[in-house]
Amino acid sequence: MVSLITRLDSDEADFSRRLSSLLAFEAAEDEAIDRAAAHILASVKASGDNAVLEATNRFDRLNASSIAELELSREEMQAALNALPAARRSALETAAQRVRAYHERQKVECGSAGFSYCEPDGTVLGQKVTPLDRVGIYVPGGKAAYPSSVLMNAIPAKVAGVQEIIMVVPTPDGVKNPLVLAAAAIAGVDRVFTIGGAQAVGALAYGTATIPQVDKIVGPGNAYVAAAKRRVFGTVGIDMIAGPSEILVLSDGTTDPDWVAMDLFSQAEHDELAQSILLCPDEAYLNAVEDSIRRLLPQMPRQEVIRTSLANRGALIKVRDMQQACEIANSIAAEHLEISANNPQQWADQIRHAGAMFLGRFSSEALGDYCAGPNHVLPTSRTARFSSPLGVYDFQKRSSMIFVSEQGAQTLGRVAAELAYGEGLQAHARSAELRLKS
Repeated sequence: MVSLITRLDSDEADFSRRLSSLLAFEAAEDEAIDRAAAHILASVKASGDNAVLEATNRFDRLNASSIAELELSREEMQAALNALPAARRSALETAAQRVRAYHERQKVECGSAGFSYCEPDGTVLGQKVTPLDRVGIYVPGGKAAYPSSVLMNAIPAKVAGVQEIIMVVPTPDGVKNPLVLAAAAIAGVDRVFTIGGAQAVGALAYGTATIPQVDKIVGPGNAYVAAAKRRVFGTVGIDMIAGPSEILVLSDGTTDPDWVAMDLFSQAEHDELAQSILLCPDEAYLNAVEDSIRRLLPQMPRQEVIRTSLANRGALIKVRDMQQACEIANSIAAEHLEISANNPQQWADQIRHAGAMFLGRFSSEALGDYCAGPNHVLPTSRTARFSSPLGVYDFQKRSSMIFVSEQGAQTLGRVAAELAYGEGLQAHARSAELRLKS
């Protein structure tokens, strides 16, 4: 019987090498894609609306005569929301409410009001937190449309206090996704342009006569979008360069194997490069999950994508115990980590690196994608070792506040002058010394 997914055992002599090989992924920077993105960005920077219009008509097979034609009105977004079936609208509004509630709490817990404190000599030090003025949100269109991405990117920006959100979404052949527009209406997006690709990134980064320049660009896109985001970073901020989706399941063997198999499918169906891995100390349970995979896969509409993903990048891994599973999980630093076990918190306490943790057998990763509340924009490709989920803090910046009293300047001035002379920066030293009392 042909195996559908790689089997590994942590006791094997070459386990570390095989695991490293399985995890290895570098977002190949295709030179042709990078050159094309660079050309489009240069055209947009030089020619603004005309370049954006030319590229949009060419790539999305449209025939617009101006960028103004490609901006959607708030009335059209509201109309899309009003036209949704009652159950679909209710689900979208519930998801938005939960995402907003979570990020409102995040805003409070992150100390969005800033802080200050006064020293005995009257010097006051602190930090002021202010939202970004304008943010651009890229939403994929064409093959895939993701209203959930609209909620996850726009709502925390609104909660943070961003004044204006500009959304760009490609509409190949002029086909608009009503659920995406409805999500934009619910999330409070201010303006929407039906453009995509590197030209949309360039328009947001540099600004045109019609499309205002933003301070930061967030949201996923294809290889051209990723290449363009890399190139405009520094002119504007970006959220991250996302890799393929990942799920890592730690199981003690007590969860229905069908549930775990479907959780692995839930990420594998994104694309062929997605990664789904299960760690468990019970080999009989791993066999049961593999049986579930074999039985359930033919029922999946995207079975060929899932099959390729599992065959090339998936694995069922036998570990010595749950303790070792946690150690391996910290090394993998997965985007999504499910701890499908009795008393999951005891294992969660041992996890240091994960984009998001789903605790207990009822916490399927799919709930986090849509409506649990925490953000589904997460670090991938082991970047959870040093980065965090998208949140309110990504749409704010911090300014240090320094008020030095006359008395404080007498102490700090001498310290600063001494260090400045040591660095050979005499003007720095004299600037501090001029404020000293003779």
